[in-house]
Amino acid sequence: MKKYLVLFSLGASIFACKSQPKTETSIVNYPITHKSEIVDTYFEIPVADPYRWLEDDMSEETGAWVKAQNEVTFNYLEKIPFREALKQRLEKLWNYEKLGSPFKEGNYTYFYKNNGLQNQYVIYRKQGEGSEEVFLDPNTFSEDGTTSLAGLSFTKDGSLAAYLISEGGSDWRKAIVINAQTKEVVEDTLTDIKFSGISWKGNEGFYYSSYDKPEGSELSAKTDQHKVYYHKLGTSQKEDQLVYGGVDAEKHRYIGASVSEDERYLQISAAVSTSGNKLFIKDLSKKDSPLVPIIEDTDSDNYIIENEGSKLYIVTNRNAPNKRIVTVNADNPAEENWVDFIPETENVLTAGAGGGYFFAEYMVDAISKVLQYDYEGNLIREVRLPGVGSASGFGGKKENKEFYFSFTNYIIPGSSFKYNVETGEYTSYWKPSIDFNSDDYESNQFFYTSKDGTKVPMIITHKKGLELNGKNPTILYGYGGFNISLTPAFSIANAVWLEQGGIYAVPNLRGGGEYGKKWHDAGTKMQKQNVFDDFIAAAEYLIDNKYTSSDYLAVRGGSNGGLLVGATMTQRPDLMKVALPAVGVLDMLRYHTFTAGAGWAYDYGTSEDSKEMFEYLKGYSPVHTIKEGVEYPATLVTTGDHDDRVVPAHSFKFAAELQDKQSGKNPTLIRIETNAGHGAGTPVSKTIEQYADIFAFTLYNMGFEKLPY
Repeated sequence: MKKYLVLFSLGASIFACKSQPKTETSIVNYPITHKSEIVDTYFEIPVADPYRWLEDDMSEETGAWVKAQNEVTFNYLEKIPFREALKQRLEKLWNYEKLGSPFKEGNYTYFYKNNGLQNQYVIYRKQGEGSEEVFLDPNTFSEDGTTSLAGLSFTKDGSLAAYLISEGGSDWRKAIVINAQTKEVVEDTLTDIKFSGISWKGNEGFYYSSYDKPEGSELSAKTDQHKVYYHKLGTSQKEDQLVYGGVDAEKHRYIGASVSEDERYLQISAAVSTSGNKLFIKDLSKKDSPLVPIIEDTDSDNYIIENEGSKLYIVTNRNAPNKRIVTVNADNPAEENWVDFIPETENVLTAGAGGGYFFAEYMVDAISKVLQYDYEGNLIREVRLPGVGSASGFGGKKENKEFYFSFTNYIIPGSSFKYNVETGEYTSYWKPSIDFNSDDYESNQFFYTSKDGTKVPMIITHKKGLELNGKNPTILYGYGGFNISLTPAFSIANAVWLEQGGIYAVPNLRGGGEYGKKWHDAGTKMQKQNVFDDFIAAAEYLIDNKYTSSDYLAVRGGSNGGLLVGATMTQRPDLMKVALPAVGVLDMLRYHTFTAGAGWAYDYGTSEDSKEMFEYLKGYSPVHTIKEGVEYPATLVTTGDHDDRVVPAHSFKFAAELQDKQSGKNPTLIRIETNAGHGAGTPVSKTIEQYADIFAFTLYNMGFEKLPY
């Protein structure tokens, strides 16, 4: 690829806060966004990139643009008469005690709890039947609640703990090591950790992963070579031992290390993209033992879930698109020695282990089904779940004969249950007390037909007694990528939407993991259009069956789902009234040049792969497919200025293009959360404000002057 740059002065000419009325009927005056004359050439095809300067998150000009755009956006939102009422209802409904499933470490039982509106969950603990005490309170990490807990790991005996913190929503982490008994910090803070957990080796030290700090902006510069380190307690981080990833032959974008529960083995997973990994094992009981390869290519996903002595249990989708569990001896773990333990079925497997048993959770049309097996592969029982929905948490330490699992769906808030592994019986441990009556709502699954004839499931949730008159405000939410499955789960924010007579519809698009690797692959690279077609067909199903109409339909998605919304609204702007792309991947020609974006190439391909791939990407890239003179739906783009997963430049450039080319009176706004990242760890207060703005914008642009209910 060649790049031609016409130089220009980085002064006031780039940006001005003047009114820029688009048409006589325009209801918003946008700041002027300067256009540069940058042109990239791909396979002898020139592509203009007039808003390239917005990629510089460190520049004063970009900062001024962010400030001016937020001014316009919040001035608009403040005029919506029911915005404050939505915020108050969200706060009221959010304000109930929330409790995570307990887990045992050493002599203590730990659990996460939020009293209601706390910005971050607090970690409590208690010993036996004693009283609970605060172990860690992330709300004290920063005044505004934007520093969050991003991971917590204990030594096997529970005497030491290391926790990770994220500042401003960044993916970069710091690690703090404490004495778990006294809660005192025992050594210097480790820095510059990214895409990593903490895995202890005895009480001596732990493994973690990171990249070399990039030159330039740590929020947008490319990070390409992941490395695993071993940190020995009592030593400086500068002395940490490089374990894997330091040479070109070991160059991978994502490398993870974990120690087995019995602390005998270290497993290392190495991947060049978000799908497929190499797998290695090292016997920690033998001094200077080699790193032994189990899988040496990245054609499949593999990890060791358990071991019994030298017998390894591996979860894999190698020659099994829906996954299976195999066993092999660690002394000779090559694939030709694998033996099926839990064979592949027609449903996708998620595996857990705990209490001396294995738990096979299957997705049956995105609904959970759980089977329990012993260590010989014998089926013990099917776990009878509390209802139709999503179960999680089936697993724990081998010696614990009881553990806790959670259950939820779109209308039932998450509840915890205490499970006895020997009897299969469980009792209710915790059920939320929330001002929401699930009995007033229904959630039903339907199958619709996509453009190429593929049957796609969708769950539609709404108030009972809904009139199918085509006038119900509806949010169609999707993702469709990276083997991620959208299973039923309760959301406080969505509950408020449902209370207002809204419909919430979630299709399980291709590109996701609901039906295994084949379903995922059917929505990748040159087949990515299948995902958009599935989403468009879902919208058409809702309209054809009178759930809603184009005047009352909003499409929403985040990250890869933001791409979904951007592509759908540019391909079919007539289909929806409102578009809500959040932290989206919107520049498909340059996504791989930022932070860890190159790791997404399994799903997307890159503009450098081939002319054919470049043309395919350009053909749906939201930034590049906005046309002059088209009336696009009312659009509220949302992002965070500290998002170093999907850099905000995607959203900045998309909003600038839309504002420049939008025809008609529909507003095109961008809401940029400051000191916030991709979403994880966002304070509750900010989350409530975001949802109030999103719902207010949506209903207002559907023509509502007051709340429906």
